Amino acid sequence: GYVELDCRSAFRFLEGASLPEELAAEAARLGYSALALVDTNGVYGAPRFYKACREVGIRPLVGARIVLEDGSRIPLLVSSRRGYQNLCRLITRLQLRSPKGEGKARLDELEKFAEGLVCLTGGEEGPLWAGLRRGGWEEMLRVADRLSAWFDGRLYLQMQRHLQREQEWFNHALVALAGRRRLPLLATGGVRYATSKRRRLQDVLTCIRHKTPLARAGRLLGRNARRRLLSPERMAQLFADQPRALRNSVQLAGRLEFTLENLGYRFPRYPVPAGESAIGYLRQITLEGARHRYRPFHRAARRQIARELDLIEKLDLAGYFLIVWDMVQFCRREDILAQGRGSAANSAVCYSLGITAVDPVGMDLLFERFLSEERGEWPDIDIDLPSGDRRERVIQYVYQRYGKLGAAMTANVITYRSRSAAREVGKAMGLEPERIDRLSKMMSAWGTTSDEVLPERMRQAGLDPEDPFSLQFTTLWRQIQDLPRHLGQHSGGMVIAQGGLEQVVPLENASMADRRVVQWDKEDCADLGIIKVDLLGLGMMSALQDSLTLIRDSCGDEVDLAHLPQDDPRVYDLLQKADTVGLFQVESRAQMATLPRLKPKCFYDLVVEVAIIRPGPIVGQMVHPYLRRRDGSEEVAYPHPSLEPILKRTLGVPIFQEQLLKIAMTVADFTGGEAEELRRALGFKRSAERMEKIEVKLRRGMKNNGITGETADTIVRYITSFALYGFPESHSASFALLAYASAYLKVHYPAAFYASLLNNQPMGFYSPATLVKDAQHRGQRVRPIDVSVSDWLCTIEQDGAIRLGLRYVHGL
Repeated sequence: GYVELDCRSAFRFLEGASLPEELAAEAARLGYSALALVDTNGVYGAPRFYKACREVGIRPLVGARIVLEDGSRIPLLVSSRRGYQNLCRLITRLQLRSPKGEGKARLDELEKFAEGLVCLTGGEEGPLWAGLRRGGWEEMLRVADRLSAWFDGRLYLQMQRHLQREQEWFNHALVALAGRRRLPLLATGGVRYATSKRRRLQDVLTCIRHKTPLARAGRLLGRNARRRLLSPERMAQLFADQPRALRNSVQLAGRLEFTLENLGYRFPRYPVPAGESAIGYLRQITLEGARHRYRPFHRAARRQIARELDLIEKLDLAGYFLIVWDMVQFCRREDILAQGRGSAANSAVCYSLGITAVDPVGMDLLFERFLSEERGEWPDIDIDLPSGDRRERVIQYVYQRYGKLGAAMTANVITYRSRSAAREVGKAMGLEPERIDRLSKMMSAWGTTSDEVLPERMRQAGLDPEDPFSLQFTTLWRQIQDLPRHLGQHSGGMVIAQGGLEQVVPLENASMADRRVVQWDKEDCADLGIIKVDLLGLGMMSALQDSLTLIRDSCGDEVDLAHLPQDDPRVYDLLQKADTVGLFQVESRAQMATLPRLKPKCFYDLVVEVAIIRPGPIVGQMVHPYLRRRDGSEEVAYPHPSLEPILKRTLGVPIFQEQLLKIAMTVADFTGGEAEELRRALGFKRSAERMEKIEVKLRRGMKNNGITGETADTIVRYITSFALYGFPESHSASFALLAYASAYLKVHYPAAFYASLLNNQPMGFYSPATLVKDAQHRGQRVRPIDVSVSDWLCTIEQDGAIRLGLRYVHGL
């Protein structure tokens, strides 16, 4: 047998040409029992690799290739949790002290982090080769002796065979070194892609990395397609003279016991007062908050809060709620407006703690969408904050509270899309800039074009479908899509850990000052049980906060967004007339066209309005049926009788993501885990591709329940259309509250509302000039800039007029 222990993926940005899922699938096809992913200076692809390997039944081994100061690279494999922690700490150290993407380690630094790690010598990329070329045999011996001392019994001399003469010369030197120092040899493939079909893409990625076209790349390119996964039988032929090197791969793989299942991640403990338990303290502050929120604190609210607290205690999640509450308390102390949204809006505990501002009891929201025993994962709380400096203060508070290495932003893996793929492939293939521009614009509209349509699309773009060059271009354009380009940072997701985050996942510098990023994105973190709290910047939150301050300063009124009257007739009159310039979420042309037809009369109508003008409901042909049923011109009907309890509230039309999940569980017998898989697919940036796989399960389940034909097609259209973009009911409720609040302020405090909008530009659909005209149309006086009166910001004068600020003097 044979196990490949030196494999890199596309998550070594521009160095590998296959995603972790492709590598795992090919390894399983070839009969491997295990596979090691060893990307450079990171474990970026490890979570996806771990998940893919488990699905195909092979063991996922963890490692990383560390770049040394002399430019050589040395692979380290993890054998224990201690080794994994050391690897993460080493990578964090070299990444945080260097500009982004330029981290390097000193050779002697390996000694400090050697425990629990197995060292491979790296082939012709490694320090032995560099030593041999730099100082001959004696220098290679010196480097080998140092590594052997640090990795006692855990150093392997790495042989590779890619049919290259100088590589064989080096292999002879390794065999001699193994005999002299009694070190084990190890056969590896130095894999960079799963199959030979990816070899040309590997060449293109190399050209992109070196900023050179294929015609001038020369020896930068691979000389053959040998850096693919080879079968154990083929490797046995290649290393027939060194069978021990093959056997060592299997024996070493058996020694590597660590997997990402053993991360050891712990959420921080909240420092509760002396003598208190976390759950006891949470119960205390929740009940105090509930008495303030619920006026009166009625029986339904008491019952729901008690039920939620019991489940939180059972799942040992009290510390999580206390830590999020602590962030919200910081916002209150610093006068920073904060409002939780997402599924947290379904929780009466979150409402009582002041994390969210929507009453889930009054709105009859489903708590299980937020937290349930069956889901087996942490709840997800998103907090909307004012954009800019105020949000940054909250982020920096989290860094300060949990330490430099205790908190970081989640990553955002930027991948190739149609336009960027066309541009980069075109440059690598030597196309002239004008042609690249034209192709990228046309191909950005193609998406994942089918084989049948592609020839016609190529002709439209000026390409001959029979021309080998054109065929190669389109093949590479397709292959590169969805491959990672680089690592960015998530808009607001933060992860924190007890005892140091850098022992769980490597950290690196973000491009923004004073920010650190983990090497995994939010889905990777969720898959591995790492807790994320989203601190999201929202322009309307800045405008609302400034409005409340102006209202307090100009007329002395204290306005609380959580206790606005939900039945104000003037607000609904404004909405029904689509007088919504400047309002949150309902100011677009499409929303303005819908509002007079939907005629919102209560808060839940506004929740529907926020959610219905989205690509998911539009593509699923749900908007017009809902509006016709609402005005009585169409009878309310259900695709299947079993769906009436789920869809009754929205007149038989699915509008919210939660409804789609319930439909799948009802008609296709989806388990809780399958429903969660569906939920993730609905929210994934390339969800249409995931949905194709889920549709097969969906139809099979419906067929088992006797649901076929047009009924099945309708239900599938409902669900798959949400892959384009659908809104959860809890998100809609939180956004509807902000929409209602902005409408309420526009009606009752127009001077403060318009001044705040003008002070927070750019935001929304409308220019400052349009906002001024809208204010004047509603009778609000707006006075021009006056150098002796105006402040930098727009202000409210004693008679209630808005005075424009000096910020609107161009060039000042």
